[in-house]
Amino acid sequence: MKQVAAAKIRRAETARKRAHPYAQTLAEMLRDLVAAVATVDHPFMREGKSGAPPGVVLMTADKGLAGAFNSNVIRMAEQYAQGHRGARFYCIGIKARNAVRRMGQGQHPHWPLGGAKLETARAVAETVSADFVAGEIGEVVLVSSTLVSMMSQRPMTRRLVPILKEAFSPSDATGAQKGAVEFLPSPEFVLSLLLPKYVEFTLYSAMLETDAAFFAAQLIAMSNATENAAKAIDELTIAMNNARQAAITKELLEIVAGAEALAG
Repeated sequence: MKQVAAAKIRRAETARKRAHPYAQTLAEMLRDLVAAVATVDHPFMREGKSGAPPGVVLMTADKGLAGAFNSNVIRMAEQYAQGHRGARFYCIGIKARNAVRRMGQGQHPHWPLGGAKLETARAVAETVSADFVAGEIGEVVLVSSTLVSMMSQRPMTRRLVPILKEAFSPSDATGAQKGAVEFLPSPEFVLSLLLPKYVEFTLYSAMLETDAAFFAAQLIAMSNATENAAKAIDELTIAMNNARQAAITKELLEIVAGAEALAG
């Protein structure tokens, strides 16, 4: 499993890096659009229905044997749910589905992490977006893991919807000048099409990040398991040799005692 995790993490890390250019270009285009429009009339840019419970997209792996990787994310989601009564869960990953069932929410939308991730991200985005627009949830919060390094994976909570205009401040743009890009038929129309794509791709990027973080955690866990097994083998070998030596010594003492008794 250590070798399998080491092979899979390279592919997961490559897929995660390939998604960065698209994410960067999408963020820059959204910054240009937000700077070009005076007012944004889109459900994602407005506050959700007052009093509606939050929608929590809980993202874990499908499998375990990765140390505290899944439990850390689930614990953060539980803490968020304790502070927000009536939180509605949307689970990505089998471990997330099982954890939410243990919380007492038997019926909830869930999808596996494995498989076609883009189709899964699109389905999750459509589900949470429809519930947000319908007023069933007041906001959409994503709880997932981020890959800090091969030795560290950190759970994080971030709000996806509603999208704050300050999140795409023109001051964060990398050299883009206001008015340098023309949008047809209008910036408002293009922005209304890009905002759902932004939510969809954010979920897709989080799935790639979770995949890479899971294999990194599994690689570390399997390395520790291998080292612990080697230590256990050494300790048990020493115990076996001590027991064998004690048994041989006991037999020799009995033979010597018997010979002295016969000689006496």
